Amino acid sequence: MTYKNVYFIGIGGIGMSAIARYYHFKGCNVTGYDRTPSDLTHALEAEGIAVHYEDEPDRIPREVEDTLVVYTPAIPAELGELVYAREHGYRVIKRSQMLGEITAGQRCLAVAGTHGKTTTSTLVAHILTESGSGCSAFLGGISKNYGTNLLVSHTPTVVAEADEFDRSFHQLHPAIAAITAMDADHLDIYGDLAHVHESFRIFASQVSETIILKYGLPIRPEDVSAKIFTYHFDEPRADFHSSNLRLDATGHYTFDLVYPGGVLNDIRVGALGWVNVENSIAAAAICLCYGLDAQKVRQAIGTFEGAQRRLDVHLNTPALTYIDDYAHHPAELESAISSIRQIFPGRRITGIFQPHLYTRTRDFAPEFAHALSGLDKLILLDIYPAREEPIPGVTSEIIFRDVTAPEKVLITRDELMPLLEQEPIDVLVTLGAGNIDRFIEPITELLRKRL
Repeated sequence: MTYKNVYFIGIGGIGMSAIARYYHFKGCNVTGYDRTPSDLTHALEAEGIAVHYEDEPDRIPREVEDTLVVYTPAIPAELGELVYAREHGYRVIKRSQMLGEITAGQRCLAVAGTHGKTTTSTLVAHILTESGSGCSAFLGGISKNYGTNLLVSHTPTVVAEADEFDRSFHQLHPAIAAITAMDADHLDIYGDLAHVHESFRIFASQVSETIILKYGLPIRPEDVSAKIFTYHFDEPRADFHSSNLRLDATGHYTFDLVYPGGVLNDIRVGALGWVNVENSIAAAAICLCYGLDAQKVRQAIGTFEGAQRRLDVHLNTPALTYIDDYAHHPAELESAISSIRQIFPGRRITGIFQPHLYTRTRDFAPEFAHALSGLDKLILLDIYPAREEPIPGVTSEIIFRDVTAPEKVLITRDELMPLLEQEPIDVLVTLGAGNIDRFIEPITELLRKRL
């Protein structure tokens, strides 16, 4: 069924905004609510999509039969607009169900995983676009090549980031998919690692043609009907892996890709860090299984600029470097910090981390402390609550007390900029999935004045 109006509750979310842009492109009247203004909501407004920031049910179009209401599970169930839509007969569906409906009937290429999925899916979309094959894409981050989280094409192929939160990815039935990681996360949803693994196995069972697994993940041939390939950064037993890895003076890697079809030589990775070598291997595996020419895959990886907030370089000189990253899980923090350490050997790395969610902080405090101990100095902020209420006894202190970095300080958000004005900086990295991104511009401006 086609709708005249599509109304989004939580329109400023990265996944929601991509679908909002899609329906706006399709000619629907798209409007929506979000709790706070952001760069994304400002961008939507600039594109002609009306966004408001108060819980006002009267804003929902009154044509019930002609209006679809899409919401994100991050929105509280008692929000007035959501309650009104449900009580007045609107069709109300989750974002994940909407994405499932959009991708049905198209050739879907999906990337799932507790980390790595945003960059990898963005790279797959870039390779398909750059090669001339084309695709539509719903991304979990803003592509730096295209400045958006939505690509639209007449080619009946769609690239989707498959999100495990709230089991959203069970709405997708991809032809080809990759799974990058199956770490314990979202334990407020899953309870334990066993249920995380079970959820990923269900997703894998829905892939029809080919599934590409990070080497060592616990998915067996009997769990799936699709053909299985494996990939890894440098594990020679994986079907797709790197060899002859070289790092240049600018922090870019070049490698040879060993794969079932032979060896693809001299792939220079456009995005920084060893972690993007591994993401490139996964993306190349998807595109080669899709049938793309290997040389076009190699060339496109070289022009990939990355996704915003994923090892995102804002300033880079021999004396002063500033990088921002979305890392909010201990495994992601370890990958980001180790990548930066390899790119800038011998330099002093200061990290600012904002924990995301009380439950995640509670569940992984020792692992967070271990990962953040890889910094030379840690500046730790208060927890960003997102959708959660405080949990007694759960504060940033339960991470901070076990950090063994040579220097560490625990401060509030309001104290950050005054501290940085006095702080000696060599390499600075901001880390986290909350609203720490609001500091990117002021920090960049502050550091530029030191050059």
